[in-house]
Amino acid sequence: MPEMERTEVLKTIKLIMEDVFDVSPLVINELTSAADIEEWDSLNHVQLVVTIEKHFKIKFTAKEIRTWVNVGEMCSSILNRQ
Repeated sequence: MPEMERTEVLKTIKLIMEDVFDVSPLVINELTSAADIEEWDSLNHVQLVVTIEKHFKIKFTAKEIRTWVNVGEMCSSILNRQ
């Protein structure tokens, strides 16, 4: 995938996270994880996944979601679906 597409996915995830976590502005990068954001708890994680799935019109498997350790892995899962 071209780097620009990955950058756009990251920007979109950032906007979704700001909405779900009610934090703006939120500074994230591909290495950002739940440990880095106070508002990123288990309940908000579910909401984040659902919102990302709706926005990108995709569906992740539970196994796939459990393997994510950071935002970069979310981006990769999204890009792998396109």
